[in-house]
Amino acid sequence: MKIGIIGSGMVGQALGTKLAALGHDVKIGSRDPQKLTEWAAQAGEKASVGTLAETAEFGEVNVIATKWDGGAIENALRTAGPKNFAGKVVIDVTNPLGFDNGKLELVVGFNDSAGEIVQRLLPDAKVVKALNIVTASVMVNPSSTGDAPDMFIAGDDADAKKTVTDILTAFGWQSVIDLGDITASRYLEPMALVWVIYWGQTQKNGHAFKFVGK
Repeated sequence: MKIGIIGSGMVGQALGTKLAALGHDVKIGSRDPQKLTEWAAQAGEKASVGTLAETAEFGEVNVIATKWDGGAIENALRTAGPKNFAGKVVIDVTNPLGFDNGKLELVVGFNDSAGEIVQRLLPDAKVVKALNIVTASVMVNPSSTGDAPDMFIAGDDADAKKTVTDILTAFGWQSVIDLGDITASRYLEPMALVWVIYWGQTQKNGHAFKFVGK
């Protein structure tokens, strides 16, 4: 499968490396593709880099892994071109986080979410929220937690969620829980802050979430 990744930071590179190792053709998009030359060389022959528009057009499935602050996601998706996402599965890994007086907080919430905003920015895409509740290393290797954590997803299209579930299963997620339509992103994104708070208290980042009980 051809997979495009919009976002060239730690998350985008971790996902790209794993997807290439699984045999997918992966392209990471950046406003400055040259800065990813070293990543592409390390990730192997299945990995490549390009502009945001080239990457969005390339992907049969596209991943959104950009920062949220300062309108970065809106600018990135406009530059990539909404038409390049039309009819495609889009995995939204973003969290709408920002700082207020030095304190990290959600900047979107209650009656909206990053997932819904991405769906509005890409109206002809099939957006699925996933992977936003753990750090990059756990995204691609959930067993590193020492357990079998759960991953939660949300989206409007059942076939798109099946595609995303298949990718997550290949990453090693044994339990993928579908929370319903894209509005469930309103509840997944605050979970990321729970993850961050625990990280700040323990200085450990290998944790994840799991439902227990009957």
